Amino acid sequence: MSFRNFPNLTPQQFIDNTIAELKQRLGTDKVVLGLSGGVDSSVTAVLINKAIGKNLYCIFVNHGLLRKNEFEDVQANYKNYGLQVKGVDASDKFLSDLSGVDDPEQKRKIIGRDYIEIFTQEAEKIADVKWLGQGTIYPDVIESQNSKSKTIKSHHNVGGLPKDLKFQLIEPLRMLYKDEVRIVGKALGMDESHLSRHPFPGPGLGVRILGPITPEKVRILQDADKIFIDALKAEGLYDTVWQAGAILLPVKSVGITNDERTYDNVIVLRAVHSVNAMTADCVHLPYEFLDKVSYDIITKVQGVNRVVYDISRKPPATIEWE
Repeated sequence: MSFRNFPNLTPQQFIDNTIAELKQRLGTDKVVLGLSGGVDSSVTAVLINKAIGKNLYCIFVNHGLLRKNEFEDVQANYKNYGLQVKGVDASDKFLSDLSGVDDPEQKRKIIGRDYIEIFTQEAEKIADVKWLGQGTIYPDVIESQNSKSKTIKSHHNVGGLPKDLKFQLIEPLRMLYKDEVRIVGKALGMDESHLSRHPFPGPGLGVRILGPITPEKVRILQDADKIFIDALKAEGLYDTVWQAGAILLPVKSVGITNDERTYDNVIVLRAVHSVNAMTADCVHLPYEFLDKVSYDIITKVQGVNRVVYDISRKPPATIEWE
């Protein structure tokens, strides 16, 4: 297999070249890297770790917008890779700064800004940190670029970074697509269950809660999303889907619970097939499966009385709603 932007390289050659370049570029410098728990940042961390070892300091920030129990689960998963990882719970700060913010681009920029602020605070506890490692991949770059048309959306690790960034950026996967990142991770010997993990946006559930974010909305979406993802795994459907998740709409609808009228939230379920995140098709999940998941969400998640399924393609829609 060769890469689209590096057609003459095999995965192992890409790894060898990247590690050599990182060693030359970084030398004995220290790098702080923000782990998200996803494939991109994880493969980035393992690559940089192979180049500079103990000079890589990984920080996993809980911005309060992770999936349910993800802060604890992800930290446990990283123990297998020999990485130095510090978990930082900054959820109160992020949710406070996002309070009342409706515009999706503004949300992304706030989350990106706060990430760097937290990194800076943590990096100040480590002497002489010069670099910020990022799991940026090629679709992030393309969608964040300005061209004749307006930016599709800025990514927290591209368009959301503040101009007064105190670190130099190191992005070893910047020219790779998502499928290529997984291939590199496999060649690095990373665990398949980690590599097969669905993509998850850097801003987390912040771009799956349309409109202003509140702790209550986060709770509702975390509970609904967990039911959906757990059901996909239980039914053997998870690995047949490229990305899946739940979205909370900024509308309410009339429903009936225990013979009483309700006026509660609407959850959207989204599942897509893709190769490189540039295009995507809706997954035709079995009707019986969707029926059961819908029933479980409505009956088990307080504050939800309607579930719908998104059948849009990318383009014209995007995979995420914001």
